[in-house]
Amino acid sequence: MSNPFNNAMAQLDKAAKIMDLDSKIHDVLRAPERVLTISIPVKMDDGSLNVYTGYRSQFNNALGPYKGGIRYHWNVTLDEVKALSFWMMVKCATVNIPMGGGKGGVIVNPKELSPEELERLSRGYVRGVWRDIGSDKDVPAPDVYTTPQIMGWMRHEYEKLVGHEDPGVITGKPLDQGGSEARSYSTAQGGVYCTRELTNKMGWNPAETTVAIQGFGNAGSFMAKILHKLGYKIVAVSDSKGAIYRAEGLDPESVHKVKMESRELKAVYCEGSVCEVVDHEKITNEQLLELDVDILIPAALENVITKENAPNIKAKAIVELANGPTTPEADEILKEKGITIVPDVLANAGGVTVSYFEWDQNVKGEHWSEEDVLQKLEKIMVDAFHEVWNTKDKYSIDMRTAAFVKAIERVSAVMKERLGV
Repeated sequence: MSNPFNNAMAQLDKAAKIMDLDSKIHDVLRAPERVLTISIPVKMDDGSLNVYTGYRSQFNNALGPYKGGIRYHWNVTLDEVKALSFWMMVKCATVNIPMGGGKGGVIVNPKELSPEELERLSRGYVRGVWRDIGSDKDVPAPDVYTTPQIMGWMRHEYEKLVGHEDPGVITGKPLDQGGSEARSYSTAQGGVYCTRELTNKMGWNPAETTVAIQGFGNAGSFMAKILHKLGYKIVAVSDSKGAIYRAEGLDPESVHKVKMESRELKAVYCEGSVCEVVDHEKITNEQLLELDVDILIPAALENVITKENAPNIKAKAIVELANGPTTPEADEILKEKGITIVPDVLANAGGVTVSYFEWDQNVKGEHWSEEDVLQKLEKIMVDAFHEVWNTKDKYSIDMRTAAFVKAIERVSAVMKERLGV
């Protein structure tokens, strides 16, 4: 499989060449400022002890405290976490919020843990990194297979260790613990704003715009439901077990989740396979990616669009709700095919933007209404979309490279002052 950190550095190099980035800044940006690797001993329910490996990559804090999620997944690697922390730096700078780039992960299959074991793992992770996080240093958040409940456990453990309240240390918390309104669907909502602006730029009518969404988790399912309400025609959705397709369109509200066969985790995770109450065609995730639609939305994991399947992509545009779904080699192929890509660092930045809002509310002791949050989010996402689009036109480049150029311009301006170059 393609190395995600090598992919990230290839994207950096491409942008650096276009913008003639100072070589000293370029060299500094080729590695995280700090990487933590920790061992997390967890007492299991049967009395045995398992030791899990956890990571935290703090890539760059030129614009503000490191910011980025913590994922629990059996395929977590250090290179993946480093790449994601780099993309978080770019993402925050793309939408011009005062946060840096960070990311964390634990190598674990959380579906195999009881809720009690999951809590002990989460608290153990914080005990391994607490000296290097805080509302003024590094602000973690949920990611793959981590939840508001898990964030609540982490915040509580951190505050026990430091001996005082610091609600801004963690975002993505439950509302009653300082979470933000709209956070649960903010990644999708930000993607919807980008999709709407893209549709306007392309001169399309939403009612005639067909959409396929790979990944029916939190972000993908909300994206499907919101776009459907706006009149878009959702023709396909999928999860890890397969995909469904209906040319006439699907109502995402009628697509429901079936509980997993393993029910002991239902209090923490409630995931299963997608199914539909109307007639549909069953297809694979791979077939979904190659459907002849107007907009393809990958909303699952990294590296699903590669040099192998890129020649078969028929969508006119791609809105990347997942992190790093397209490899650099695939990017070049899609560019030659004339496919417009709204990159992940822009399209899915709604999540980190509302995480920033949560942090901002926490450190100020405020709580904003859902209407206020969405109003602020829409302005940031729309402004960022048009800044990236204009940068694309200025340099005659693709939107991903334009986002990187715009972001690195902001980061490098601060780094030059910091490094005295």
